[in-house]
Amino acid sequence: MSFGYQILGFGSGGIKIERECQYLVVAGGAGGGAGGGGGAGGFRTSEDSSNLILEAGDYTVTVGAGTGPVPGNCSSDRAGNSVFSTITSTGGGGSGYGNPEKDGGSGGVFSGAGNTPPVSPPQGNPGGHQVQSGGGGAGGSGGTSTPAGGPGGVGRDSSVSGSSVEYAGGGGGGGYIPSEAGGPAQDGGGNGSPRSGSGSNGTNGKGGGGGGMGFCGSPPNGAGGSGVVIVQAPAAATLTVSPGTNTTSTAPSGAKVATFTVSGTLTIA
Repeated sequence: MSFGYQILGFGSGGIKIERECQYLVVAGGAGGGAGGGGGAGGFRTSEDSSNLILEAGDYTVTVGAGTGPVPGNCSSDRAGNSVFSTITSTGGGGSGYGNPEKDGGSGGVFSGAGNTPPVSPPQGNPGGHQVQSGGGGAGGSGGTSTPAGGPGGVGRDSSVSGSSVEYAGGGGGGGYIPSEAGGPAQDGGGNGSPRSGSGSNGTNGKGGGGGGMGFCGSPPNGAGGSGVVIVQAPAAATLTVSPGTNTTSTAPSGAKVATFTVSGTLTIA
């Protein structure tokens, strides 16, 4: 897809410039819960739709936090949203028994709805429909128990960073019976645990759901991973980020890339 800039005209501030930018906005993943994996953060990218045309200036970037772990807790909360310009990705749906926050970018177990609120193309998928299921991922629904913990829904890849990377996998379900294994996960999701163990954490910067634990007890559920916002601008652009934990780089194509792993400000020139 081509990039460029346009001179819009002359005003009191001089020449006004627009930049055509690609984006990836991934929300935070939810922690796992009793039996089930957490939903992955919503996944939205210009690779599915169209680029953003942005005027030179400052833009607030919000990176959604993951939720959990909570020792002894049966369920997890919905994770934080990620926001850039007009694009909002919804945090992953929480997991566990009787959870009122199971809907999200991708859903938690017990049929937590993905793509909530709805956008087109969809930002995620549902969680599995029964106890021990996996959380939904950006690329697929959470799997059901076999009777081991169900696998987390697969994530999706994006090349906005300049190379192909997988994001937003759902968390694996936990095993309830002592002999049952926890469900596997991929693409940033955390593996579920057997009854005696703790779910694995989702990967920060990928919005993965946390792995479920076997039952309500002392071992903690796996925490959901934080989200990420990546913006790619034409080679002629200058990108500046704050705070300094966020980074800028140059893609193999020569395009400029800003990567936000924490909330901050992007300046486009």
